[in-house]
Amino acid sequence: MEIEVTDENFEREVVERSKEKPVLLDFWASWCGPCRILGPILEKIAKTDDRFVLAKISVEKNQEKPAEYGVMSIPNVKLFKDGKIIDEFIG
Repeated sequence: MEIEVTDENFEREVVERSKEKPVLLDFWASWCGPCRILGPILEKIAKTDDRFVLAKISVEKNQEKPAEYGVMSIPNVKLFKDGKIIDEFIG
């Protein structure tokens, strides 16, 4: 499962949803080469593994949540469980 996240629906789609199932959140941008490589890989994994939900948030269209979560470079991937970040990686 894959969902598109915005600053407006972030709380519901990431924080609240992660209380039911882990949410892997990908901060990305269309101009980011590494994002264009990583994105399809994450999407493929999400289609074959239902233990988590893949969520994607564009840093071009949404600036509030990336700033709130300290996203300074992309791709930036954070794993949420029970409303909290439990793991993450950059690049």
